[in-house]
Amino acid sequence: MSYANTKNWCAVSRFLSVVAVALLLAASAHAAAPGITGTAFSLNAGEAWSSQPDGVMVYSWGYGCTGGTPGSATFAPANVALPFCPTVQFPGPTLIVTENVAFTVTLTNSLPTPAGNTSILFPGASSVVPTGGTAGLLTAEAIPGGTVTYSVTYSHPGTFEYYSGTQPDLQIEMGLFGAVVVRPGTTQTGPGCTALNGYPAGRTEYRLAVSAYDNPKSCYDREYLTQWSEMDPKIHRQVEDQLKLIASCPTTANVQFSCPTSLNVVTEPYHPNYFLINGRSMPDNMDPNYAPNYPNQPYAANPHMHPGELVLVRFMGQGHWQHPFHEHGNHVRILGRDGNLLLSQTDATQLAGRMEFNTDTTPGQADEGIFYWSGKGLGWDIFAHKQTGAGSAPCVPDVNGYYTTASGATAPTYDAAGNFATGSQNYYEWCADHNHPLEANPVGTVGGGGPMTLPDPLIVANGLWYNGTPYLGPDAVLRSRGPAPLPPGSPGQNPAPESGIAFMWHSHNEREITTNDVFPGGMLQMMLVDPYVWHIDETF
Repeated sequence: MSYANTKNWCAVSRFLSVVAVALLLAASAHAAAPGITGTAFSLNAGEAWSSQPDGVMVYSWGYGCTGGTPGSATFAPANVALPFCPTVQFPGPTLIVTENVAFTVTLTNSLPTPAGNTSILFPGASSVVPTGGTAGLLTAEAIPGGTVTYSVTYSHPGTFEYYSGTQPDLQIEMGLFGAVVVRPGTTQTGPGCTALNGYPAGRTEYRLAVSAYDNPKSCYDREYLTQWSEMDPKIHRQVEDQLKLIASCPTTANVQFSCPTSLNVVTEPYHPNYFLINGRSMPDNMDPNYAPNYPNQPYAANPHMHPGELVLVRFMGQGHWQHPFHEHGNHVRILGRDGNLLLSQTDATQLAGRMEFNTDTTPGQADEGIFYWSGKGLGWDIFAHKQTGAGSAPCVPDVNGYYTTASGATAPTYDAAGNFATGSQNYYEWCADHNHPLEANPVGTVGGGGPMTLPDPLIVANGLWYNGTPYLGPDAVLRSRGPAPLPPGSPGQNPAPESGIAFMWHSHNEREITTNDVFPGGMLQMMLVDPYVWHIDETF
């Protein structure tokens, strides 16, 4: 973990002056892994436009809910606010199912007739039985205006992809893909595993299940799903132009040439200019799930967490290219890959996934990993505790060095309104750094008695998100020299208890964090660490 600690410190020192202690935008909390759940799904394949941060609307295809509603399916998590499922969305609706429980997907082909047939593949499923449609190269297909039904069963939990099996070089590029989350069929018990609606006390439940697999060591506290893809707008423009040509082509008998009736799109060479996470690019992916300004791109990307919480990160490659996904703040312990929990070959009770600096998203591959942020090894008190006096909070280390229930801390609880009710505000603090200031003397004093000299919060160049302090929680402003440009608690801004730390999660291919070659954009999102006094509302 020493290198991960170095990552912690590098991430903090690199981004404090830009975004590090954010006004964490209370309205932008996000649902964990939103989607639709049930045993019968009615999906539509159709055309729409995707919105990009540079103002361009890109003609695309996608899966959505037939009739614009989930039908017999329901939204999940159950407490998601203001969900919608349009007839076309990018990526397609996340299907949330249970292992060994069969479900059906009825696909209606609403693509323009010259696009031809379309279909869905379910890689990783133990059984896929199509009904209706017409025979295709890889599976049964729906003809223009027609339908096909697939009866699908997954024999093991995990994260999987679904995508078009018809002319995939074109149809996947156009947006015909989505995710399947398969929940375990059993509820795990034991250390770290608590039934839904029970962890921690008073917290609203956002997890889709207690564990990722049928194994108690795969239990987690929060979860997030990211689907990485890219777009070459020239291909999309070809499709749009050819459809317009076909629609306008004269059909009178005296025409001296034949009108085309089907698409003939060149998909190579491939040069994408847009790089997407869950169908959006930075900064659009920072807006809430189901934001009305993205009627065909409902899923956001930013994970929120409290220190020490085990966060299940589901990630997959949905495009043509591999993307190096880098998470600042810590490594990610790989848990499973393509529905396979990684266990030791010599002791099947032990996890065997490695810690990864980059969790690469490979086309057609889906992985899960466990991420947590604790502040361990930073060398300073992340909660900005007073050094002495009655206001100083306790921090008694447990056997692992953290302040938890095992060493006398009280687990945080929240009231019905989501406000912090009881518990230790510095729950899961790394006690070796308790009462150690980042800088003991005023801002700007060289050699201030801590590991670094803080930037002056009054310098506008630090950015409007910088609130003058790198600490968590209601005491975060105690060590600031003066009011920041937008301090927490200002009218229209977030309350002081939400003060937290933001880290960039992004592609390590520098061009991929641009939108049409303009930085910042593309495959870039923010991970937000909130103090326990702030209830993370994932209903948005």
